Parts: sequence; C-alpha cells; structure tokens
Amino acid sequence: MDIKYDVKYIKDKLSLLPMQPGCYLMKDKEGTVIYVGKAKKLKNRVSSYFAGSHNYKTTKLVQEIVDFEYIVTDSEKEALLLEINLIKDYAPKYNISFMDNKYYPYIQLTKERHPRLKIVRNAKEKKHKHFGPFPDGTAARETYKLLNRLYPLRKCNHIPKKTCLYYQLNQCLGPCVNEVSEEEYKKITKQITQFIQGDTKEIIDDLQDKMMQASETLNFELAKEYRDLIHYIQHVTSKQHVQFSDQIDRDIFGYYQDKGYLSLQLFFMRNGKLLARDLNLVPLQDANEQITQFIVGFYQENTYPKEILLPEDLDTTLLEEILECKIVKPQKGQKAKLIEMATNNAKEALEKKFLLIEKNQKATIGAIHQLGEKLNMVTPRRIELFDNSNIQGAYAVAGMVCFVDGVPSKKDYRKFKIKTVEGPDDYSSMKEVIYRRYYRVLVEGLKKPDLIIVDGGKGQIKVAKEVIDSLNIGIKVCGLAKDDHHSTAVLIDSDFNEINIDKKSELFFLLTRMQDEVHRYAISFHKNVRSKSLFQSILDDVEGIGPKRKKELLKHFGSVKKLKEATIEQLEEVLPKEVAKNLFTVLQNTK
Repeated sequence: MDIKYDVKYIKDKLSLLPMQPGCYLMKDKEGTVIYVGKAKKLKNRVSSYFAGSHNYKTTKLVQEIVDFEYIVTDSEKEALLLEINLIKDYAPKYNISFMDNKYYPYIQLTKERHPRLKIVRNAKEKKHKHFGPFPDGTAARETYKLLNRLYPLRKCNHIPKKTCLYYQLNQCLGPCVNEVSEEEYKKITKQITQFIQGDTKEIIDDLQDKMMQASETLNFELAKEYRDLIHYIQHVTSKQHVQFSDQIDRDIFGYYQDKGYLSLQLFFMRNGKLLARDLNLVPLQDANEQITQFIVGFYQENTYPKEILLPEDLDTTLLEEILECKIVKPQKGQKAKLIEMATNNAKEALEKKFLLIEKNQKATIGAIHQLGEKLNMVTPRRIELFDNSNIQGAYAVAGMVCFVDGVPSKKDYRKFKIKTVEGPDDYSSMKEVIYRRYYRVLVEGLKKPDLIIVDGGKGQIKVAKEVIDSLNIGIKVCGLAKDDHHSTAVLIDSDFNEINIDKKSELFFLLTRMQDEVHRYAISFHKNVRSKSLFQSILDDVEGIGPKRKKELLKHFGSVKKLKEATIEQLEEVLPKEVAKNLFTVLQNTK
C-alpha cells in the first residue's frame, strides 16, 4: 500500500527525534527502504535532510522520502555496526557500496577427523584453518591444486567404501581403508603452513633428490614429472615479493579523493610478502565515514591481520573500538612508504578512470550518432533491447536491457516470465513481451525509448512492429541478427533491409556489447528460473521439507549443483538431522 506524503506528519516525527546515536531508514511512497544512515545525534542528522540545500544525489533522495524510521543505539560504534547490517539486509538504492558483495578467496584446511583442503570465500569459520586472502580465484586455485599434489589429504566430500585414483597416485592417505593417525595429519598441517608462508626449500630439495634418483635409474618420465613439479612450485611462489623480514600479516589502506569520487586502495601483506591488491571507486560523500564503513564491513567477512596500516589523517576512533587488531598510522619509515604507495596507486587509478571515461564517451557518442544515420532517424539516446530464452519451450523467459547514451542503465532492466505461450515459439514470446512492456509504458506514462532492438531477424522485427503499431506508440524497431558462430552479424532496419557495418568500427563494437548484454541478462534469468524449478522438484520428494524449508535451503545453497555437493554436516546446518539424512539420500540418487 502506498504511503501518502504528509508535511505535518514528517515535521511532527522530526520534533520527536532523540539527541542520541542510532540509525535511520528513509522510505519512499511504497514503503521501500531507499537509504540507511547512522548518526551521533539522530535529531540533528535526520532534520538536516529537510533543511537547506544539498548536492544532486541528496536532493534526489529527499524528493522520494515520504517517511522514515529510526533505531536508537547506546553508542556511535553500535550505530555503525547496525548500519552495515541494515544496508546488507535492505540493499537501499541510495546507499553506495564499496564492496559489491565481493568476498576474497581463501584456502581452508578443515578441522575434521580426516582433514581436506577447500577454496572458500568466507573465512569466518574459526574452527578451520585459513590461508589468504588470495589476489583472485586463479591464484587460489593454482595454490590449491599444487597443495593437493604435494600433500596426500583426502579429496572426497565424504569417506567412500573403497579407494580411488588419488590413492593409487599416492595423493591420498586412503582413510577409507587405512587408519591414519592424528599425528600424521598434524605433520602435514605444519608442512602446508610452512609452504604457504614461503618456506619451500625443504620440499624442493626433496623433489630434486627424487628427480636425481629417477634419472640414475633411467626413469626419465618420472624425473620429468618431478622437474615439472619443481617448476610449478617456483611459478606459484615467484609472484610474491618480500617486503618485510618480520613476516607479519598486514593490510595497508590508502585513499585519494577528486572530481567528486573517492578511490580506496587496499594491499594485502601476508608473512611479510605483498600478495594482493584491491581497488574500489565510489562517488564521494564523506571520505572518513565511507572508509570507516568499508573497513568495518570488510573485516566482518574476512580474517584480521596482525596489524592494519592507515593514513595519518584518517580518524580511527571508531575503528579502534571495533576492530580486533592493532591499528598503526605510520609517519615515517618503511610502513609510511607502504601507505604512500597505496595512496599513489589510488590517485593513479582515479585519474586513469576519468581519462578512460572521457575517451570512451567520445567514441560511444560517435557510434550512437552513426547508428541514427544508418537508420535514418534522430540520434537514439535511449535504446531498449529484448532477447528470449528457453529450452524447447520450457522455463520460457525474456530479458530487456536499456542503454542510455551507449551506457547500460541497469535500474531500467526488466525480466519477463512468458505467460501465454506454450512450446518453443520465439515469435509469439517476443510479441507477448513487447506488448506487456509498452502497454505498461503507455498506461503508467513511463519514459519511452527512442529505439527498440530485438535479438533476431525479420520475424522478430515483424511481430514487434505489429505490437508497436497496434499501441500507436511511435517507436522505431530494428533487429540484430547473429551468424553461424553466434556473433553479431548484421543490423536489420524496420523495412527489413540489411545494413552492413564495418566490423572494425566503434558502432559494431557497441552493438556487439549491447547484444551480448541482453543475451547474458536473459540467459542468467533463465538459469535462475530453471535452477529454482529443479531445486523445488527435487525437494518435493523429501519427507519433512515444506515450503518454508525449501526457501531456507535455496537461500543457503543457492543452486541445485551446490545442494548436491553438500555434505550431511552442511545440510544439518539448515535441517534437523533426520530430514538432512533423507535429503542426502535423495540427492545421492539424483547425481
């Protein structure tokens, strides 16, 4: 139900606000939370939105506010932690996120009777041992693969009844048939820890001895395997450059602000070695507040280092209250140079971004002008593209993406489940989607595009034109056809004329990006719908699982694939033991 805007109501609520710390939630006419903030004094902060002038973003926010709620906390520290959690829960459109739900990969050594190695993106399970973070998934996978070759831990999710190929290759101790002592596992754990910390001399010396022995017995094939393994170890570890001899884990932050943007650079140092870097760029609001929020949120999902290095001018009062590690603001020496390096990287990244944007804008605007000329129309600044996706008519969906001045406008993207078409009928599906979209545009007075592009040839263009003509809405329609290799081939205008485009031109690249984006969006939605349907159908066969538990399982595992890979222990995190056992049995039979 829509909430009616009432000036007196807002003023009355403002007058009742306390002069205490807390969080506030701004709501629009539908009652949707559109912004979450924190304050030392709720009354002063919330009242400031409704008085004086603001920048463009805040002005736009205030125009949509019709109500607000607030939560009083005991301290600013509690307000900050609550703010981060509320932003995660509501994902308000006016809150700018540094992280975009990015989780860094770690290698996890499980604390089980028979431990194993896993790649995880949540390092908060303290019962297990974690190594990382790694710069990216590739670096984590390379190291994981190497460790699994070097150390004979189990590779299977659950202990089988007989040995596997890994046991035959001496890459598993075979706990399925052998009794492996805890002392043996402790020894391997120590070796893995030393290896990841950069102490590879012992393992390389051992492999070199084995290589020489194999050569002396003329087993050159085995010798080559040892040689390749040595090279692989050197390759994986060579990317790490020693910076400090004390081998302390550190995270280093530097930032730079200019042109209304904030650039934050984070370096990871593990065991005295610089392992990874991460860059974040967001529109500037309050630099100190944004950086503080980012750092606190970051360590809610990632492990603490021994110390964090921060710029001298940053207010760290709240961070020192919340974070469970040492905070250092160096003024000179090596640590200060690391801060300087991070800051310089942040500055360079921001400057390069603006130069790149400037170059891209010029090229993109030129391509849009060229598109208008080829279609004999005014430059189409707003373009909406459509694509269908189904498997033999099943799980039929469509996606619409929107580009404004050649740039994706993701807030205007739309998804459609096909409702009236049975079987694989692409034309009828396109007809339904076009009608639903532009009937709503007419009825609700939504912004019209200058151009509609359908993914397909003359048939798709024809049905789209018929709908547009019947609605008398006056929007030009064209199509993008693919070749046999599913690549952008030709532009087809509303009169079904094929317009060849130079494949080296900026226009061709722009149209390809557009076509790829709408295809990606439709396919992604189709996979999601299909996965949920398969998820539900599998769970229908399990006693003890109703609608509520289906939702919980879907939320926890996300896909059929991850559900099938789950152990009984992981299922028991969501379900009672007996139900988890029933589900595990069903899943094993469906593999």
